[in-house]
Amino acid sequence: MSHNSFGHLFRVTTFGESHGPAIGVVIDGCPPRIPLRAEEIQAFLDKRRPGQSRFTTQRREPDAVKILSGVFADDAGQDVTTGTPIALLIENADQRSKDYADIADTYRPGHADYTYDAKYGVRDWRGGGRSSARETAARVAAGAVARKIIAGVCIRGALVQVGPYKINRARFDWREVERNALFCPDAHSTPRWEDYLDGVRKSGSSIGAVVEVVAEGVPAGWGAPVYGKLDADLAGALMSINAVKGVEIGAGFAAAELSGEGNADEMRAGADGKPAFLSNHAGGILGGISTGQPIVARFAVKPTSSILTPRRTVDRHGNETEIVTKGRHDPCVGIRAVPVGEAMMAIVLADHFLRHRGQVG
Repeated sequence: MSHNSFGHLFRVTTFGESHGPAIGVVIDGCPPRIPLRAEEIQAFLDKRRPGQSRFTTQRREPDAVKILSGVFADDAGQDVTTGTPIALLIENADQRSKDYADIADTYRPGHADYTYDAKYGVRDWRGGGRSSARETAARVAAGAVARKIIAGVCIRGALVQVGPYKINRARFDWREVERNALFCPDAHSTPRWEDYLDGVRKSGSSIGAVVEVVAEGVPAGWGAPVYGKLDADLAGALMSINAVKGVEIGAGFAAAELSGEGNADEMRAGADGKPAFLSNHAGGILGGISTGQPIVARFAVKPTSSILTPRRTVDRHGNETEIVTKGRHDPCVGIRAVPVGEAMMAIVLADHFLRHRGQVG
């Protein structure tokens, strides 16, 4: 009943708190004999790591991952997975718990302070404890392992909206995502976003964002009908990310504005004997099962709740008061949510690949 685990055949359990000694993840169900080195996991953690630009929290965490179990050298001397649980550890190195001492008994509006206290009767007020986005580093580490299982699938994420400013889809370029600190695929939008975020940051406020994640190379047939739908599991995975308040697959909410003719993804005979779709409003999933088209998902991330502007609230004793949250926070937490969204896509797809293989071979 702890609900700290996700997945069925590929199952991840994360542990740790924002200001504890370490965070980490235990991965169960990874097939054996898959080459795995810490450096491969580290490459994805470095994309999410804080303190890399003025637009993210200045908490300095190296996020150096250690593989504690689940790998062993094969006959060629290469470290491979053994089929047993893989434990990954990431030590916390730059906690400043004193920044939160003044609000130990006060609930931050928009945060999980009150709900954790209401449920458990105790809460870790140091940076939000378990509810902190710090936990997502463990997900990114698990996602790196998941990618090894579905090596033929390409998973990429991008920031497509910051506050009211959306990218121009006509200028969408995946190569551009790697060239800027905002994961922005539109070179013309990046300077505008930077100016806007500088204003948000200097005012001590925050803003939300929309992240898009695309998986290419997923064959038709992954997923299951009714209660094992690929899109349902993907939506749940993305919704479980800190600060996410909305998820859509394919056309998503825009499908409500389309006619039946406009929404249906028409098909023609493809050169390989498989259907060739003329559009992808379904986001690569029909009836909970992949179509072979790119799987497209977007999720909305709310503004960071820890801000310098005084907000009205109450304390644990029911007294009305005001709160200002000190510490180091992301003016737009959606930026670092991009690699987290990629990781959750990878975890879901790895799990569904193994489930599909187990059922139909």
